Amino acid sequence: MRKDVRILLVGEPRVGKTSLIMSLVSEEFPDEVPLRAEEITIPADVTPERVPTHIVDYSEAEQTDEQLSQEISKANVICIVYAVNNKASIEKVTSRWIPLISDRTDKDSRVPLILVGNKSDLVEHSSMETILPIMNKYTEIETCVECSAKNLKNISELFYYAQKAVLHPTGPLYCPEEKEMKPACIKALTRIFKISDQDNDGILNDSELNFFQRTCFNTPLAPQALEDVKNVVRKNMSDGVYDNGLTLKGFLFLHTLFIQRGRHETTWTVLRRFGYDDDLELTQDYLFPPLKIPPDCTTELNHNAYLFLQSVFDKHDLDRDCALSPEELKDLFKVFPYMPWGPDVNNTVCTNDQGWITYQGYLSQWTLTTYLDVQRCLEYLGYLGYSIITEHESQAAAITVTRDKKIDLQKKQTQRNVFRCNVIGMRGCGKSGLLQAFLGRNLMRQRQIREDHRSYYAINTTYIYGQEKYLLLHEVLPDCEFLSDSDLSCDAVCLVYDINNPLSFEFCARIFKQHFMDSKTPCMVVAAKSDLHEVRQDYSLSPLEFCKKHKLPPPQQFTCNTVDVPNKDIYSKLTTMAMYPHARLRCLCTCNRCTFCLCQNFLSSDLLQSVKTKLFTAVLNRHVTQADLKNSTFWLRASVGATVFAVLGFAMYRALLKQR
Repeated sequence: MRKDVRILLVGEPRVGKTSLIMSLVSEEFPDEVPLRAEEITIPADVTPERVPTHIVDYSEAEQTDEQLSQEISKANVICIVYAVNNKASIEKVTSRWIPLISDRTDKDSRVPLILVGNKSDLVEHSSMETILPIMNKYTEIETCVECSAKNLKNISELFYYAQKAVLHPTGPLYCPEEKEMKPACIKALTRIFKISDQDNDGILNDSELNFFQRTCFNTPLAPQALEDVKNVVRKNMSDGVYDNGLTLKGFLFLHTLFIQRGRHETTWTVLRRFGYDDDLELTQDYLFPPLKIPPDCTTELNHNAYLFLQSVFDKHDLDRDCALSPEELKDLFKVFPYMPWGPDVNNTVCTNDQGWITYQGYLSQWTLTTYLDVQRCLEYLGYLGYSIITEHESQAAAITVTRDKKIDLQKKQTQRNVFRCNVIGMRGCGKSGLLQAFLGRNLMRQRQIREDHRSYYAINTTYIYGQEKYLLLHEVLPDCEFLSDSDLSCDAVCLVYDINNPLSFEFCARIFKQHFMDSKTPCMVVAAKSDLHEVRQDYSLSPLEFCKKHKLPPPQQFTCNTVDVPNKDIYSKLTTMAMYPHARLRCLCTCNRCTFCLCQNFLSSDLLQSVKTKLFTAVLNRHVTQADLKNSTFWLRASVGATVFAVLGFAMYRALLKQR
């Protein structure tokens, strides 16, 4: 909506242009009228639309043609004034003024015209019979007003209509020749209807109509008013109301009726509430609300955003199979001007056996977009009408900006839910297999992926100590010798080498030494293709020795060449490392051979649990008598037992430390 309105009055000499302006300002007819009135500015709080209005007079005696051209180019609306008692001035409207204005304005930026018949107090008849054919011929004419500067008839109305022609123009909405709404207007109102149809049944029921009314006009409709609206639609079209709800055709008919009856401000109020500008395009302020993101902070969706996205998913999952078919996905994105998700998305998130995006995959893709490109996420939420449905000021309310990663390291805890792991390795080492296995796809399913549908990202959920977290894997291309800042900016690094390729590990070792040896980013080495024969790596140290030397976890064996879904333990370990980088977890294996695993197995063994249970039972059942407590021999035995356990525990700790 415009921040101000500039009205220019033109016409033949002595038709009363200056008198109209002076009568509006002084609210009385002036005794003396100058050749031209100075520019008048009416404050916003005085005008009906609460917009400052500038009124400019034109005098042929005082101004040149060049000055007239300049004023025409600056005007938002032009009032062509004629005298109702002067036929020559009426003829000049079409013979001089309309052609002159057309020549001096852009064809694309049409300036609305208002025909003003002044001096109606001097005649008893109306000039409308003469004016109507002119209005029908020239579509840029918004309306015609007959008024009198002398007795103040319709003076305020004249300038209100002029202001209205700028703030609520008919041109973008309606085609008078065809007597129907323009395609752009139909497209915008269709999107508004689909957003308001919250159950996606193709009709607006009473609850949805009331929500729509309250959203746009801050007041609900009374039950009788709702029925009256539907009755008007029923009388004019057979398929405008269905099952006591308003259909899309009925919704469009109502707005056509508003425009035809001169109430196009109603339609504009609706359009602007849903983010549209005067050209029926969604405004930049609506799509991209301000959001401050400090350095080293990430962006995530908050709980309310996930609830909204869940409701959108449920709205379009018509067959209730917890997945979106291509038709359902297309229906979901009908409120977008373009299809935002390409075929690569199906290889970025989880899908079902038919290749359809599941509910978890759907939320994962939104999480990925928010993390990588929050402005794109704000745009998408704007298309879906997030701020309207959730009644927030803007879709920025859906975003949580996490605190600086340095603070997380200092406090040794994080509140983030999304962690990024960059996967690095030489070409052909199995990085893509690692990403696709995270989505539950074995090697056989991966071979069905087309090269042009390939994705360099994979995102899914993992559970760490009972908490659901998102792990985002990003495959870093190995073509460049030095990694970019974006390649280095992550929460964990996964260095992948092929155990069947003797040259593979050297690349990982070199990358680690160049970029991560002195950084605080936790790293894990993955021995991919572990189903193949392991060969000796052409490097001074074996992968295990390299990891020991640099205090890294031992290489993790991995293969996606399985019959069933590949094992996902490795992803939980990566997420744990990303969540607790300060811990520097050194043993993440499950080999059941090293001291760490043996100790873990012993601590969780049935024997130890049985002894623990019996000990607690003995204490709780008061098997220790008062006599025992007073006996020095009992306390001596207890002390010796505690000492033995302490020595055994210390010995186990030293053995574990030595092995690591």
